[in-house]
Amino acid sequence: MKKLFTAAIGMILLAGYLSCAPKPYAGRNGSYEAQAKAFAKIIQAPPRDSVYADSLRIPAAPVFTTNFGMRKPNMIIIHYTAQNSCEKTLQTFTAVSSQVSAHYVICRDGTLHHMLNDWLRAWHAGVSRWGNITDVNSASVGIEIDNDGKEKYPPAQLNTLFGLLAYVKKTYNIPAVNFIGHSDVAPGRKIDPGVLFPWQSLSEKGYGLWWGDTTAIKLPADFNAPFALRIIGYDISNLPAALQAFRMHFLATENTGELDEKEKKVLYAVLLKYL
Repeated sequence: MKKLFTAAIGMILLAGYLSCAPKPYAGRNGSYEAQAKAFAKIIQAPPRDSVYADSLRIPAAPVFTTNFGMRKPNMIIIHYTAQNSCEKTLQTFTAVSSQVSAHYVICRDGTLHHMLNDWLRAWHAGVSRWGNITDVNSASVGIEIDNDGKEKYPPAQLNTLFGLLAYVKKTYNIPAVNFIGHSDVAPGRKIDPGVLFPWQSLSEKGYGLWWGDTTAIKLPADFNAPFALRIIGYDISNLPAALQAFRMHFLATENTGELDEKEKKVLYAVLLKYL
């Protein structure tokens, strides 16, 4: 009886602690909940005849389809925060004035913040493009990693990232080819997650593609580098920027200019993964 009493007191004290624990984002979380409820009302409301012009023929009895669903992410876009702390990023992503957000934030110590439901559209990619997708935000999950682009990503952070990528890949059946970086979808405008991001390690776990050994590769006589970049998914309207984005991802360098023979072989090897 004494043990049960002690356990009950412990539960009461824990509940009291949790209720009194600091909640610095309570107000902003309330804003999230209010917006979610507002969107729920919009979704639940049936189509209304009043939105149509009077000239259209509207049936007296409406018929609603039963075949629909919410948006399902099919891409993962990886960023670095370019801020000096995880706390600063959380403040930025919860401030209405910033107008930026992401689904996940991973701190340097591996702490994972799930900031937005995966089925909702975060504002993380901005003006971007990948292949024929011109609204990347609507097709993707955004993952922000607390890093300034000048330091290696610590093991604790990468371990959390690998676990998260395993979850989202399995949950949404995202193909390996669609794990890419912000710089890939916004060449010339963004450079994150930077040349220090371990894309090869990700590809070895099934998140993204890599090029492997190129010693036996012979370039076709008519090999066209811009065409290859476009097939992979890069926006080549600014070709120098697309070339730099490719180098940052697959060669871990910020070199500029035309590709040399070795770089062309890497590009061709990557292209073959997409064909």
